[in-house]
Amino acid sequence: MGFAIAMEAANQGAEVILVSGPVQLEISHPNITRINVVSAQQMCDAALKYFPEMDGAILCAAVADFTPVVVQGQKIKEKQKSLTIELQPTPDIAMAIGKIKKKNQIVAGFALETHNEFENAQGKLQRKNFDFIVLNSLADDGAGFGHDTNKITIIDVHGNTTQFDLKKKTAVAKDIINTFALLYSKTGNT
Repeated sequence: MGFAIAMEAANQGAEVILVSGPVQLEISHPNITRINVVSAQQMCDAALKYFPEMDGAILCAAVADFTPVVVQGQKIKEKQKSLTIELQPTPDIAMAIGKIKKKNQIVAGFALETHNEFENAQGKLQRKNFDFIVLNSLADDGAGFGHDTNKITIIDVHGNTTQFDLKKKTAVAKDIINTFALLYSKTGNT
């Protein structure tokens, strides 16, 4: 989804910085600069480095909430009878971006919910200081991870809710970028 959003923004003339975790996807557009990262901390560092000079951010990466305290450098053999892994929280990238957001910047986030979808998404919208949130539901066939399609609902900070039909992720990206552009123009920017 992030690559589709980056391509749509670039196709509409935006200069895009795409911060990407390890994926097999390729992207090529003169308006896109790709920054590759392998950890949540590296993603957070890159986001905080580039965001202050951006018009906004669309935060769609599914970053794990926890990471192992100790990372093994080699395979753990099956000889062990049990294994305990201590986890620590990863940086909350969305919260960090929301805290430094300026009035003329737009920040969008994603919420993948399994229950109380609208309530949970609206809570996240407020907590993270988003201008809008893209709600995905695992209850919808063909939506979310592992599909070339998605079905979303966009909820904005003004209380507007727009539900979209299931469609290709490239078309979903257009809906997201159009929402971003509309809200950006309302901040007095062009």
